[in-house]
Amino acid sequence: MPRRAAAVRREVQPDAKYNNRLVTQLINKVLLDGKKSVAEGIVYGAFDIVAEKTGQDPIAVFKKAMENIRPTLETKSKRTRSSMLPRTPAQP
Repeated sequence: MPRRAAAVRREVQPDAKYNNRLVTQLINKVLLDGKKSVAEGIVYGAFDIVAEKTGQDPIAVFKKAMENIRPTLETKSKRTRSSMLPRTPAQP
């Protein structure tokens, strides 16, 4: 945490091949030791395999997979007597 000013949050730039920010975030998660071109090759290779096996757009398949792993119900942890109790559904 900086002492002078709050750190500026940088916006993720879309990737070169698919022009999609979500793909860039995936590439950054795969990134190891700063080797971005290797990470891009891994992700784009996986997308090529998905396109070959399913015959669908790999971005559409990726977005559908991201929707499937997202929680359907928002939860909120409840703190009581200095201990964390199991999560309860958040009220809208």
